[in-house]
Amino acid sequence: MAIRKKSNKNPPLLSHEFLLQNHADIVSWLAMLFLLGLMFEVTAKGAIIFVALQYNVTRPATEEQATESASLYHYGIKDLATVLFYMLVAIIIHAIIQEYVLDKINRRMHFSKTKHSKFNESGQLSAFYLFACVWGTFILISENYISDPTILWRAYPHNLMTFQTKFFYISQLAYWLHAFPELYF
Repeated sequence: MAIRKKSNKNPPLLSHEFLLQNHADIVSWLAMLFLLGLMFEVTAKGAIIFVALQYNVTRPATEEQATESASLYHYGIKDLATVLFYMLVAIIIHAIIQEYVLDKINRRMHFSKTKHSKFNESGQLSAFYLFACVWGTFILISENYISDPTILWRAYPHNLMTFQTKFFYISQLAYWLHAFPELYF
């Protein structure tokens, strides 16, 4: 009985195997396409919807804040495009953490297939939770929520957010929505 030699051929373009092996590269290409759209005046208006936060509202300086006006953000339907772009970024970051951190540790540890899978999932979640906790703590401190917690319920509902807060929410939505395609891939 002859031993079959494994083929090193790449799978056919746009086949199921091709998408599974190259989904991070395809997504990075799409993200670069949006960023390339920012470089040209014709496409910049469309690309900016995906990359930058929308619905900027500038409040004029008041007597309490005589020094400067406040730039706040509202929410709206265009935020879905921004979430889509940052979902692509989350997929790229997921692939980078997987390839350059978790896979190297897995090769050294020689885990079984089950432990390998659990380690990858735990590693990805640990990286995200660490990042989200540090960023959330920074927002709590910079927005004075720790020194004056009554800000959280005063003038509720809060329709206007600072740049940091809105970007944090957009990033959280993007990360958790990126989990659905990752279940497949």
